[in-house]
This record gives sequence, C-alpha cells and structure tokens, in this order.
Amino acid sequence: MSIDSSGVGAVLLIGLMMAIALATRLGGVFILSVTPISHRMKRFIDSMSSSVLIALVAPLLITGDMGTRLALLVAATLMLIARNSLLSIAGGVITAAGVRLL
Repeated sequence: MSIDSSGVGAVLLIGLMMAIALATRLGGVFILSVTPISHRMKRFIDSMSSSVLIALVAPLLITGDMGTRLALLVAATLMLIARNSLLSIAGGVITAAGVRLL
C-alpha cells in the first residue's frame, strides 16, 4: 500500500502518525496505571529516559560540526552545574544559534 505524500495524502499521513503517537502515550499511561510499580520498575523507567536522550545525542556528537559539539558541551556543563534541564536546553540552543550566526 502506498499513500501519496502530497496534498491530502500528507495530511492523512500526519493524522495517522498523530493517532499512533497518541495511542502509544495513552496506552503507556493505562498500562502503568494498572501495573504495580516496584523499586526495580521505577529504576528501569528512570534509566530508560536517559537512554533515549543519549541515543539521540550520541550521533550528533560524532557526526555534528563544531557548533553542534560546542552546544552539546555547553548543555552538558549547564546540566552538571545547575541541575536544571530547561536552562541546559536553552543554553545549548543559544550556543548553537550563536555559532551559526558567526
């Protein structure tokens, strides 16, 4: 099956992706609401979010340019110092934008 990715097909594809994302999020909330969360399960959930973040950032560190690497370094440093993820993300974005501007 193939869907034309222009016009109405693009809207259909976006709607389908949105429905799948919503179903997985609501499904996860439902499953966790009926599952008892043990200490082991809590540790797994906490470490899983870090694993996803590392999986997204590691390729950028390897294949990115100097601006990307500098932005990641600033974001990591801010996270270690301030322990504030919003500040860390903002610092990384501002650094990347500044390097691109120059």
